Amino acid sequence: QVVASGGGMVQPGGSLRLSCTASGLSFSSSGMSWYRQTPGNQRDWVASISSDGVTLVAESVEGRFTISRDNVKNTLLLQMNKVKPEDTAVYYCKVVNRGSVYWGQGTQVTVSS
Repeated sequence: QVVASGGGMVQPGGSLRLSCTASGLSFSSSGMSWYRQTPGNQRDWVASISSDGVTLVAESVEGRFTISRDNVKNTLLLQMNKVKPEDTAVYYCKVVNRGSVYWGQGTQVTVSS
């Protein structure tokens, strides 16, 4: 089971931290990613972290968002700083483990003054 949380409303320039917990699978050996989606659009990749901690982030969020993982707590994190209105979306976490793909249910992030 993959569960995302931490979304909400934040003002432009503010910060928010998303969490994603995974159970029932080998968390430490999984590759994980964050995606986001706005109504009527495809789901876009935001950031990824490999099982050994190598990270990649999309150019649109580079320097503002940080992806990390806590293998003890089985938790994936996305630290969002200096958020912009265009970051408004439903954020999804994706876990890839032994060739199987698991998606969380999504958490809404709204950036508005």
